[in-house]
Amino acid sequence: MAKVGYIGLGIMGSAIARNLMKAGHELIVHNRSQEIVRQLVSEGAKAALTPREVAANVEFVFTNLPDSPDVEKVVLGENGIIEGAHEGLIYIDNSTIKPEMARMIAAELAKVGIAALDAPVSGGDVGARNGTLTIMVGGSQAAFDKAAPLFAAMGKAWVLVGDSGAGQIAKVCNQIIVGAQMAALAEALITAQKAGVDPARMVEAIKGGAAQMWTLDVKPPRLFAGNRQPGFKAHMQHKDLGIVLDTGKTYGIPLPVTAVIQQLYTAMLQNGEGELDNSAIVAVYERLANVRLDEPLKP
Repeated sequence: MAKVGYIGLGIMGSAIARNLMKAGHELIVHNRSQEIVRQLVSEGAKAALTPREVAANVEFVFTNLPDSPDVEKVVLGENGIIEGAHEGLIYIDNSTIKPEMARMIAAELAKVGIAALDAPVSGGDVGARNGTLTIMVGGSQAAFDKAAPLFAAMGKAWVLVGDSGAGQIAKVCNQIIVGAQMAALAEALITAQKAGVDPARMVEAIKGGAAQMWTLDVKPPRLFAGNRQPGFKAHMQHKDLGIVLDTGKTYGIPLPVTAVIQQLYTAMLQNGEGELDNSAIVAVYERLANVRLDEPLKP
């Protein structure tokens, strides 16, 4: 069993940290908000005051943070992970950040002997809690092999996509598809509702056919129950789609569908819905079609 540090204990990070503990790993945690730290300490973790302290006392140190600047600060800033460098330390980032940032951080850490893996995840809060995430990894084969037992505690699949940054490129591709699925689901649900057909029965009718997807299995039951709480927050989906579009600019890739979908998430944010689940994009379609998913069907 390994000594593991985890920094960034939001919806996803706290669930991953718990699964690492359940697998028997010794855990040291750090987070800006202290309530979740206290909870994890009561469950067997140890607390650290700084990212530097975490890194200095573990074999593997994870981060799971909102955006590229947050990761850069925690890793390379004052009292950051880089200041806790020691022989054999492996850094693993579960955040979704710009591929160029992942490559820069890996290069800086290599100068002090820290191996880095960019390892963003997919599977949402359900996958994080159940330990069934998909993990997309960029970095060296040697570091990937050493981290495999940790990935086994977190997910159902982990793939070394390529060198540093490749995991984030894979996550870019993942978020292109996720964003399209959320928008397509919302369009389908509102189409059924507006046309006077029970959306729940519509979902049952199509989910075994060519439209079958994880989103169709997981999100409609929440929406039909009136639950639009995260999950994966809409403002984070918006941020991720911004990374997708920035990557498209970097490599000269036209991404017209993603650009439109990000604008729909922008509408969510402007209506104060950024803290809701990414599937709550259905609210944008409700306003566009002047119908609510939960209202009685019209004959």
